[in-house]
Amino acid sequence: MDLLHSNGVLIIQHLQRDYRAYQDFLNFMSHVGDPRNIFSIYFPLWFQLNQVVGTKMIWVAVIGDWFNLIFKWILFGHRPYWWVQETMIYPNQSSPCLEQFPITCETGPGSPSGHAMGSSCVWYVMVTAALSYTVRWKDKSAVTLHRLTWSFLWSIFWIIQISVCISRVFIATHFPHQVVLGVFAGILVAEAFEHTPAIQTASLRMYIKTNLFLFLFALGFYLSLKLLDIDLLWSVPKAKKWCANPDWINIDTTPFAGLVRNLGALFGLGLGINSEMFITSCKGKNSCKISFRILCIAASLATLQLYNFVKIPTHTEYLFYILSFCKSAAMPLTVVALVPYCVHSLMRTTEKKLN
Repeated sequence: MDLLHSNGVLIIQHLQRDYRAYQDFLNFMSHVGDPRNIFSIYFPLWFQLNQVVGTKMIWVAVIGDWFNLIFKWILFGHRPYWWVQETMIYPNQSSPCLEQFPITCETGPGSPSGHAMGSSCVWYVMVTAALSYTVRWKDKSAVTLHRLTWSFLWSIFWIIQISVCISRVFIATHFPHQVVLGVFAGILVAEAFEHTPAIQTASLRMYIKTNLFLFLFALGFYLSLKLLDIDLLWSVPKAKKWCANPDWINIDTTPFAGLVRNLGALFGLGLGINSEMFITSCKGKNSCKISFRILCIAASLATLQLYNFVKIPTHTEYLFYILSFCKSAAMPLTVVALVPYCVHSLMRTTEKKLN
């Protein structure tokens, strides 16, 4: 692994030295790959356009991130910004200098990359969903158009994935092999859900059982290894020790923070889809109207941006996890049930006045 890591450091140094002019773009692409964008941007857009795709997107994101956590605990992957400080392969303490950025100091293990995995799985869902509309075209000109669309969308997919991967390597938070592993792991998870139609008819009981299984398995895995004197939070002290600026350390990047956030999102989706508000609004006559969907998209995106202003206190770790779960559950619940119901009620009131 030292050879793999040392070659990765050379690539990071090359990117930081020769592609400094693209720093703003690369930082932006790192934000594009942030798994949290799935819940605040991609999901609100797609759920109102196609509820099947939106539902699948949440399941893929949550299960993908859960597998990412388990893989990270198993693989014990180092991050470049602390590995160069602790490795003994460089003689006379001549360790390479890697520049750090405000988004560098993530506290979890590094392999596979969560950003790369989350980005690839959600974009895979979006691309395959878009292509499913064109595959139905039968005439010869339509087949040609489908092939052009196929080439265009998959080109966009790989451009975005490569850009996200390069950005994560550039900021020294991942080695190259970690982002490559993340991309292909994300694609595998997304492809698996292409053949899992049962999630579309899952009851609230099923959502709760899935949440409990994911939480108890992760907690049991953590506690079992802790009994063997294997600390799965070994990466947190390293991040705190070697981060260039203590203010860049964020509790939101710890392994359990991501787990709680994802479980909250899945629970909120299950609560929303099985609610009377969802059935009344999204299964009624207004649900087929373009105006209804556009209003729901606009209202959902605007409302979710307000959630960004809700700052969760971090002084107590357990309180942070509870409030993070509640906030994450509220986001899909807002998109699936609250906003559509409000828009439906508004449109119904307007129609009555016009009549």
